[in-house]
Amino acid sequence: MSSTEQSRGGEMELTGARISVPNNVATTAPKPISLVRLFFSCMVAGGVQYGWALQLSLLTPYVQTLGLSHALSSLMWLCGPVAGFVVQPCVGLWSDRCRSRFGKRRPFILVGCLLISSAVIVIAFSSDIGYKLGDTKEHCSVYHGPRWRAAFVFVAGFWMLDLSNNAVQGPARALMADLSGPHGCNAANAIFASWMAIGNILGYSSGASGEWHKWIPFLSNKACCEACANLKGAFLVAVVFLILSVMVTFVVAKEEPLPSVKGRIEAAEDRVGIMDIFKSIKNLPPGMPSVLLVTSLTWLSWFPFILYDTDWMGREVFHGNPKGTPAQMKAYNDGIRAGAFGLLINSVVLGVTTFLIEPMCRKFTPRIVWVASNFFVFICMAATAIISTWSLHSYHGSIQDVIITPDGKVKAAALFVFSILGIPLAILYSVPFAVTAQLAANEGGGQGLCTGVLNISIVIPQVIIALGAGPWDAIFNKGNIPAFALASAFAFMCGVIGLFKLPRLSRSNFKASMGGMH
Repeated sequence: MSSTEQSRGGEMELTGARISVPNNVATTAPKPISLVRLFFSCMVAGGVQYGWALQLSLLTPYVQTLGLSHALSSLMWLCGPVAGFVVQPCVGLWSDRCRSRFGKRRPFILVGCLLISSAVIVIAFSSDIGYKLGDTKEHCSVYHGPRWRAAFVFVAGFWMLDLSNNAVQGPARALMADLSGPHGCNAANAIFASWMAIGNILGYSSGASGEWHKWIPFLSNKACCEACANLKGAFLVAVVFLILSVMVTFVVAKEEPLPSVKGRIEAAEDRVGIMDIFKSIKNLPPGMPSVLLVTSLTWLSWFPFILYDTDWMGREVFHGNPKGTPAQMKAYNDGIRAGAFGLLINSVVLGVTTFLIEPMCRKFTPRIVWVASNFFVFICMAATAIISTWSLHSYHGSIQDVIITPDGKVKAAALFVFSILGIPLAILYSVPFAVTAQLAANEGGGQGLCTGVLNISIVIPQVIIALGAGPWDAIFNKGNIPAFALASAFAFMCGVIGLFKLPRLSRSNFKASMGGMH
């Protein structure tokens, strides 16, 4: 249970130790808020997801134009999971017991969003900074070699962005659980996922436009040509939207500060260190180990697509090359924009599916919904490998060297797969967190810590994919195809294991527990 719960007298558990609590100590229950207010309290999720969508769709392809190879670009994603392994559990537990007058969660959200804005600006202007540091004196339209200084600045900003995202996600979700009141955490999770879908739609629309260099001409210069200026414009708009989202959340989401607790509890909290935080994991609610296992396997099946989706469209479907001839680079960039458009449709499907998740869980149970989504991913990931092979066979050449407009049927099939993957992605964004919230509710609270620990089961697969995807693809010399084929196998394995290992939450208990967790 959380260190800020259970105040009727007796004992409190703090990171594994039991501490006596005086009978006169009182905690503050959140005041019920309207559903409309709860909706706008979640707006920060949309602001963060806007930038995340741009990060997923544009940054892996863009960093390859700066000189990083396809295999090395996967290593760029290592900082996120490594930071998440430490940051999310720590921030989650710290926010559970934060006594700021601004509330438990909002201080962490504010600091994290300010860091996100700074990181986004660094990424957007990485080419300009690299040019000033001496990458080259040639115009970007002429020079197509590596720009290592720009790449270094880019990766530094990328890592800062990942670190900041991890600092915001846990407190933001925990804030929704805190404020859900009579609406229930399942409704809060659905609203949270809806804002993520809105952020995705806006972010992928921004990434797919390819017109920012025309709308804001001064973004282009000697160091930054069309693709760079488009990225710069999209990310600057992301900063504006994030700041707006944070302001709305801070105004609408009124947190009640935790009371100052004197004596043995406060002294014990002051002594809590990082190792104590990880020791507290042993006190997780029953059923959480199985949730963590299935979550890890689920994300193993997703990360190859999340990291390489638009790169796959540019290489395997459009037969482009970010370091090839001008025609190959154009084909690659056309594929990236087509991939961003596919992710836009994916986000629309995700948003619609979000509102169907609670009825599906009540009809079939969360376990069946989660397992079915894994088998759905198995089919879709297998389809990407089949589409890649079909595309290669159609052109009778290397997927890296062919310079030709993609086959219309192949492109349509790829966009269809992009679109329908929004269904299991909506489940992935909601059901594991809702199940975790229910398990935490059954034990009396501590959703900040539980959400942080759940993130560990997400970041470990990301480390595995980041370290292994590049070498795995290089072994077969088949671009992204081997990683997607392996993802399909993981999805099938996850579906089978989830069928037997996930907690068997009943339909009625799922809704009742979600509504009862305050």
